[in-house]
Amino acid sequence: MSELSRREFAKLMAGAGVATHFRQPAEPTAWTIGIQVGAVSFVDEGVDPVLDLFQRDADINALFIATFSYGRGIAGRQVPGQPLPDHGKQEYDAEFHGGNFARTREKYYAHTSLKKIEAPDHPGFDVLDSVLPQAQSRRMKVFCWYEDVFRRDLEGIDHLQEVTLSGKKASTLCFHNPEVQAFWQALTEDYVRSYAIDGVMWGSERQGPFGNAIGAMHGGTRADPLEVTCFCDFCQREGKSRGIDVQRAVEGYRKLASLVHDSRAVNRPTDGYFVSYWRLLLEYPEILAWEKLWNDGQQATYANIYQLAKSVRRDIAVGWHIWHNNSFSPFYRAAQDYAEFRKYSDFLKVVMYNNCGGPRLASYVNSVSRTILADLSPEEVLGLTFKMQNYKETSLDELPRSGLSADYVERETRRSVAGVSGAVKIWSGIDIDIPTGRDEKKTEPWDVREAVLAALRGDADGVILSRKYSEMRLANLRAAGEALRR
Repeated sequence: MSELSRREFAKLMAGAGVATHFRQPAEPTAWTIGIQVGAVSFVDEGVDPVLDLFQRDADINALFIATFSYGRGIAGRQVPGQPLPDHGKQEYDAEFHGGNFARTREKYYAHTSLKKIEAPDHPGFDVLDSVLPQAQSRRMKVFCWYEDVFRRDLEGIDHLQEVTLSGKKASTLCFHNPEVQAFWQALTEDYVRSYAIDGVMWGSERQGPFGNAIGAMHGGTRADPLEVTCFCDFCQREGKSRGIDVQRAVEGYRKLASLVHDSRAVNRPTDGYFVSYWRLLLEYPEILAWEKLWNDGQQATYANIYQLAKSVRRDIAVGWHIWHNNSFSPFYRAAQDYAEFRKYSDFLKVVMYNNCGGPRLASYVNSVSRTILADLSPEEVLGLTFKMQNYKETSLDELPRSGLSADYVERETRRSVAGVSGAVKIWSGIDIDIPTGRDEKKTEPWDVREAVLAALRGDADGVILSRKYSEMRLANLRAAGEALRR
């Protein structure tokens, strides 16, 4: 698998008319007001009623339809166990399966083993065929929104899966596997050629082996450093082509796993935790070389999807969902270079979920304060994170209950706008009723109004209401419309 060359990038940018000048703030009429919505909402509530509600209550002018996912984060009804919203069918879809919620045309999938991907959840229902005509008649744009989430029981997926440090097959797919690249390009071509869509948005909420090993993400305390990826034959071949000693990379990650286990067991090294982690990185530079190898594979996937979509239709808008970990982990943020994204992006949906952001940030802090930053107390790690990420919020004890403020949304929006230097549109991702734990922050209308206004103060080109309509309460959705009409 190869990345786009500088010359190819230049051709793509010229052909797509990517701007290089600094932007003027977006006019209100030019704002993109998007919402993420899955097929189940149209099946349960009807296409016309849903679109009428979107326009009436929230001034929605862009639909980000979850066309492909095997996860409940963007598809399906409310997550079982969470309160059902005040619309839609009042029951959980316990048998949710997922897949491609549009029709799959086999001719595009000749070069990948992953072919049987049509979702069985709504037989005979093609969400794009059903929604596009009604959306277009209302002058609403339609984007295919698809993500890098799979299940283990799919026919042919074993040929595409990553391999963990311990030698097991992972549930995730390897970016250096040519069949994986062929799959994402096939799905993209299927969408762009087969439907009169306005754009595509792809998301990959994943990071490399180093970040996963040290638990640098929310929920990171559950991360097993022996199950980091990827060490498959394709990655080993790519590593050798870069001059990386594969055996030393494996040995380095095994020693890293041992250090993480010791850190979590509070077995403090003589020279402390951070010094010991840094010493290991100096002794085994192959650790970070393998991290970059993984990141390069993910970035090449962005570039390849962009290249494929633009080769079919130059006017198609192509962009990316940027994972929430970007707000927490400086290790992850370092790999998300917005200047690089300008080469293969028309827009970025940057996740700025401030309601669930409080519990998630607290979870991140509690994880890394037991590994690489274990010399510091969790409260000190939180302060360090605020300094590094350039926002200031409440105490660690209060974060899960209070969430993050609208000021965080404005700061992250301004940072994103500055990062792309006007060449790429920034659409701030605003969370509405994303599930959180018991006694943790729940979304209220005031939160939504303030977050939307903060994004627009930060010179966003628009907002995308997230994660999925099927978990949103209508009062919170209306609050977005109220903010936009101020």
